[in-house]
Amino acid sequence: MDNAKVFAMPLDKVYPLLVNKAVRKGRTEAEVRQLILWLTGYEPDALDALLASSIAYGNFFLGAPRLNPNRSLITGRVCGVRVETIEDPLMREIRYLDKLVDELAGGKSMAKILRSAE
Repeated sequence: MDNAKVFAMPLDKVYPLLVNKAVRKGRTEAEVRQLILWLTGYEPDALDALLASSIAYGNFFLGAPRLNPNRSLITGRVCGVRVETIEDPLMREIRYLDKLVDELAGGKSMAKILRSAE
């Protein structure tokens, strides 16, 4: 799938996929929301409003109020690609969230996922 298609996907269609991936592995929607809020700096009410809107996934990241400075500590592979080597900055932000959800579904502790113990 090319980047433009990913950027144009509606957030309200992507969000349930992220949640379902975590829930299938015994994690919770609240934990997925915590990851999203940590990464993007959105407030919970703002996230709810965006989920109720028709915002594109790319615009969700472009409008993020405070991208977490520790997101650069997120490393590893998503879909066979190392997130730290992704050249397109917007796609890198999207893949950071994918990686966080992968780590959550993989059973990592929230402290390690949010890089608070490093």
